[in-house]
Amino acid sequence: MIKKFVLVLSLVTFVSCHSSKSTTSTSKKSRNSSSSTMSRNQVVNGYVDQYKGVAMSNMKKYGIPASIILAQGILESGAGRSELAADANNHFGIKCHNNWLGETIYHDDDKRQECFRKYRNPADSYEDHAVFLTSGSRYASLFNLKKDDYEGWAKGLRAAGYATDTRYPSKLITYIETYDLSQYDAQVLGRNYSPTSTKRGNNNTHEVEKGDTLYSISKRYNVSVDDLIRKNNLSDNTISIGQKLKIN
Repeated sequence: MIKKFVLVLSLVTFVSCHSSKSTTSTSKKSRNSSSSTMSRNQVVNGYVDQYKGVAMSNMKKYGIPASIILAQGILESGAGRSELAADANNHFGIKCHNNWLGETIYHDDDKRQECFRKYRNPADSYEDHAVFLTSGSRYASLFNLKKDDYEGWAKGLRAAGYATDTRYPSKLITYIETYDLSQYDAQVLGRNYSPTSTKRGNNNTHEVEKGDTLYSISKRYNVSVDDLIRKNNLSDNTISIGQKLKIN
């Protein structure tokens, strides 16, 4: 009788523990699935909504176009999802350099385990980015450009050595035009704004670049995804870098 009782108790304990582990695993999987359903555009738009205020504030204070600030933040931090952004609140990929006295973090970049600046919060990163660009003479020529000349700024940053990627300017410009970031320059300058997608709507073709999707292209040129698929005889939403798409 005692043996039977012990056996039943063991079975109950096993089933109970097994059930508990299964529930925990399913819950975790559900959370991961939920976060992965966010599209790239939702992530970027969420990032812009979160930081457009500080970008416009820094434009007023330092003279850096808000569109450039946001585009750099999106690109350098993966719209806030990079390891540097998550672990160090570093949204602009700024390395330590000799004059940095704050906290640091080591991260693989052009070389293994390079030293990057670590901040208490993203706002400090945005502030330091502005100070970084306005200190010294390296980027001084950019401040002679018109306040809303984001193309000049994008090319100037690369020429001054902010990034080694030869496509850095085009990546910034693509973000600015895809997500209409120059509207925040217009707000600071008190000017009327015409969406980039409308201004660019007369282009006949678009060459697909890294990061492009049919949705982002449709937003840029103010056309529907269905129109792009139909005009280019596409069987699905798959496109490739270098592919030329008919717009009109």
